[in-house]
Amino acid sequence: MYRVDFNKLRFLICDDNPHMRRILRTLLHSFGAREVYEAEDGATALEMYTHYVPDIVITDWSMPIFDGLELAQMIRQPESKGNPYAPIIMLTGHSEKRRVTVARDAGVTEFLAKPISAKGLYQRILNVVANPRPFIKTKTYFGPDRRRNTTNTYIGPERRGSGEVEVMQQPSLLEKARSSI
Repeated sequence: MYRVDFNKLRFLICDDNPHMRRILRTLLHSFGAREVYEAEDGATALEMYTHYVPDIVITDWSMPIFDGLELAQMIRQPESKGNPYAPIIMLTGHSEKRRVTVARDAGVTEFLAKPISAKGLYQRILNVVANPRPFIKTKTYFGPDRRRNTTNTYIGPERRGSGEVEVMQQPSLLEKARSSI
């Protein structure tokens, strides 16, 4: 058995609300994280992302300059600086299915509706660390596999076509963060 040692992970929090950043920082510290960087807008977050190369990005959707969705799209550019495979957890007060789909299609790994809970945040982080999804590269998309259920028996209208699809295993954070009990 193992547990995740948050002390070995580097986080970037991006939210324009200083109170929300403080709540997230406090929760991450309570989980054991020590390297937590903060940005108040998407532009600053992108700059910090390329400089600090965080293992996990936690971003709000709605922010000035450019929002969390645009930040996710910039991070997911394969030719961008930094790690395009870094898990992105999107926070928002709007959890309609349409928004979840738009975030997923921008390359967001996990979605967490506000108000957040310690348990919800912990579960999302644990999921991106322990169960990384393979990355998909097509002409129009680069990011984590949007399908959570990977059975090959689905034959519906949204089945991925047989076009040019490259499947890449995401570098696992589990080896970096593993701590034996």
